[in-house]
Amino acid sequence: MGAHPKGDAQIKDNRIAQTTLGQWVAHFPACLGSKVKDTFQGQLPFLFKVLSVNTALSIQAHPNRELAARLHAQFPEHYPDNNHKPEMAIALTRFQGLCGFRPVEEILGFLKSVPEFHALVGNEAAEELRCGVGDVVRTSQALKKCFTRMMNCEKKVFVDQLNMLVKRVTEEGAAGKDTSSSNGDLLLRLHSQYPGDIGCFSIYFLNHVVLDPGQAMFLGANEPHAYLYGDCIECMACSDNTVRAGLTPKYIDVNTLCEMLNYSPAPAATKIFPCVQDASDPCVTLYDPPVPDFTVMRIQVPASVKQYTVAPVDSASILLVIEGDATATSAAALSDVTLRRGTVLFVSANESVSLHITSQSGMTLFRACCLL
Repeated sequence: MGAHPKGDAQIKDNRIAQTTLGQWVAHFPACLGSKVKDTFQGQLPFLFKVLSVNTALSIQAHPNRELAARLHAQFPEHYPDNNHKPEMAIALTRFQGLCGFRPVEEILGFLKSVPEFHALVGNEAAEELRCGVGDVVRTSQALKKCFTRMMNCEKKVFVDQLNMLVKRVTEEGAAGKDTSSSNGDLLLRLHSQYPGDIGCFSIYFLNHVVLDPGQAMFLGANEPHAYLYGDCIECMACSDNTVRAGLTPKYIDVNTLCEMLNYSPAPAATKIFPCVQDASDPCVTLYDPPVPDFTVMRIQVPASVKQYTVAPVDSASILLVIEGDATATSAAALSDVTLRRGTVLFVSANESVSLHITSQSGMTLFRACCLL
């Protein structure tokens, strides 16, 4: 949902001459709000998505603006625009992902207990990581060396080691042994989805983050991550630039990835992004990341409330209904709009929308906008 040239949203109202959101915004740039229009050169600055992840999505990172411009100039077929792509995932169900490098102690623990992993990293790099503990700069350099060694391993070598590891963990599991020191359950799940993929070993480097519904993860530039399982709302800057490294049949750019990553180890708990209650509306929870491109609001209207006004903001927004039914009216709309699960509305800047709620159990909506 947005106006990126590779996936411009279709307008469903046939009384409107423009057929896509991008065309509409180009004809009526004031709909963005004056600050947004000026800051983002007349473009809607965010993309809004719903993901339902059954099979793991690729291990990836997104470039900052400077790298994005360079990659787009050199390899436009792989990097289709020159924008950065910070993103945020908000869990709708229990949601699992890999995000950021684990604390060094955990990685060292896996190097000890998973010999197949150690074989890919090698003695020298593993030793450097062990000796760098306590020194932030040395740790970061050693972590980069370890990860780069593994990612550049010859295919035959890592496939052999992966097969040995999977065989060992499968046998240990069958014998009733605890395989958690090899992260066994996750390993077998990823290997069943992507057999022979180097990405299976990334679970020993990256945090396994589990979100409860309503919790969020923010992924800034150069943060390695992969979504593993569950449903989420995702919002991001308007870009399609992704540098991939595994768990994917798509183009893999190992050198760019290894060079660009943020090699700052941190515990999984630090990857959960805090949301705040909106001071002026008890129904609204704000997810406001440290980038200007987007903010997401969760609007939860309780069952006791039958009339609710979606407040105007000085930005275009996209409104998505997650549950509940209502009739929406707005001064700008040509007629009433029926809202149900899955309805998507584009709301111009400084417009309010009045909801007459008809469902018995209240209503949940998510709203993406740009609060400058």
